[in-house]
Order: sequence, then structure tokens, then C-alpha cells
Amino acid sequence: MIPAPQIAAGAGAGGAAIEILKLSKWYGALQVLHDVDLVVDRGERLVICGPSGSGKSTLIRTVNALEGFQRGEIRVGGVKLTREPAVVEAVRRNVGMVFQQFNLFPHLTVLENCALSLRLVRGLSGPEARERSMHYLTKVRIPEQAGKYPAQLSGGQQQRVAIARAIAMQPEVMLFDEPTSALDPEMVKEVLDVMVGLAEDGMTMVVVTHEMGFARQVADRVIFMDAGRIVEQAPPEVFFTRPQSERTRAFLQQVLPH
Repeated sequence: MIPAPQIAAGAGAGGAAIEILKLSKWYGALQVLHDVDLVVDRGERLVICGPSGSGKSTLIRTVNALEGFQRGEIRVGGVKLTREPAVVEAVRRNVGMVFQQFNLFPHLTVLENCALSLRLVRGLSGPEARERSMHYLTKVRIPEQAGKYPAQLSGGQQQRVAIARAIAMQPEVMLFDEPTSALDPEMVKEVLDVMVGLAEDGMTMVVVTHEMGFARQVADRVIFMDAGRIVEQAPPEVFFTRPQSERTRAFLQQVLPH
């Protein structure tokens, strides 16, 4: 058996958490990513925005091998991502992901949903897994829901459980794929507030979202994608006030309040 490559704690210190070089991907004849270059520094909060079909979700899904790619290179914490199961496992152990849908096990309680991977993947004992799970449920402000089942929670609460489950694994990097898009408007703020807290703790975050207020408040850098390409990237104070691309300006006119 090939030993799993090690991603050191603090991966990216003195370097990058994620490096993407000339990444291209096709679905059949359709090219959905075109020679994408991107470096995410350790501790950076990166927001990716763009119209539907621009490739932004596909891009972050390649980082933990949920999507393959045909050309280019990805490194996570210095480890080159390949199709080798040991490499994929090593990367996924250090990259957490939160999706549009909550993906909770309906037959397990909130606490059991959080503790399961800690036991199976991290090797924690039952009491250790429960203790760590409660710590992170407290962090996302729903410790009182620990004994309930997902169906007993609101959408916002379920998404906060999904975030707690992901960060309890103590990943080096957190990826968020439009985490509020499936929520009713009144539930969006409670999830974004939790994500703001994570950002303030220094978590390396890559967030695909249409929530421009979150991008203004939290992001160190905002990237705009269109047609599988990075069109523009800048700090939020520049991105929102002085966009360079006409395509970026047109997008912002559509999504920002007038």
C-alpha cells in the first residue's frame, strides 16, 4: 500500500494553502475551466463570484477531488493532487467542504452527525468525538440542538450543523459552495454570521457565493469568474468600487442594490 503523503499542520506556512496552475476541465466537448491560475495563501479569505455556469463551483470541487480535471496541476499544502486514493484521502483530510445542501444523516442526531467522522476518520474515541463535537456546535451557536434530528431543525440550523461537522475535523482549508443558496432569506444571516466568526478566527476559506455583503465584510480578495476563466481579482475595496473589466462592472450592476 502506498503511504499517504503528509500535509503538515499549518500547511502553507511560508508558502500557499492551495496552488492551482493552468487548470483546464472538460465535460465531453464542453470546456468548463480554461487555464485557471490561482494561489490561496494560508489564512486568506477568498470569495469567488460570477454568473451561473461560470465554473466557480467546479473549480473549488476540483480542490478536494470531487471533480477531476484533464490538464493542469493542483497542490494542497504542498501535496500534488493526483488520482491515487492515498493522495486523495490525504488532501480530503485537510480540506473541509460545506455544500448548498446540508447532507446530514436523517437517522442520526445532530451530535451523532458531527461525531461520526471524528470516530471513523480521525480515530477519536466516542467520548472524545462527542466532546469535540459539542465544542464546535457551541462555536456555531446551536449546542442546545445536539439531541435533535435534522428534520427537527430549520434550514439555517441544519447548515450550521454541516459547518460544525466540517470544522470539527480541524481542516487546514474550508471550502464553501454557495452555502446559503438553499436557505430562506431570513435564515441566510445566521449562517453568514457563523462564517464571519470563522474568518475572524483566521480560517483559510474559499467561498463561492452571491452574498456580496459578505464578500465586502470578510474577503481579503474577491475573484470574478465568467465562462470558465478568472476575469478579475482584487481586494474588495477595489473590486466593488473600481472594477477594471466591463464584464465585472455589468455583473456588479446586476447583483448590487441600486
